[in-house]
Amino acid sequence: MEDNNEKDRDEVYSERVKAGKRTYFFDVKTTKSNDYYLTITESKRKPRDDGFYYEKHKIFLYKEDFNKFTEALNTVVSYVKDELMPGVDFSQFEREEERESMPASDAESDLKWD
Repeated sequence: MEDNNEKDRDEVYSERVKAGKRTYFFDVKTTKSNDYYLTITESKRKPRDDGFYYEKHKIFLYKEDFNKFTEALNTVVSYVKDELMPGVDFSQFEREEERESMPASDAESDLKWD
């Protein structure tokens, strides 16, 4: 029973990002010595004979690497947006996600017909 209490104490904050068949989890956790770290988990739904299962990949990111990680991520994302795909309106993907999460009647009324 003690393991469950430690596990509950261990997770401090969580954000979930749905991305098609994948879901990303950003979880802040604490160690026994009250230090913090981040786990980034990619979860992908895969078919199986008796239904489906989730394939997961996890990255552990420690506080001493937060700045280096975010700087590298921002640099790479900016490079793709600004250098490789400057004409793409990336906000369109957010609008598509919003429509997918709406009830069908609301999503249809948001469409523009010529």
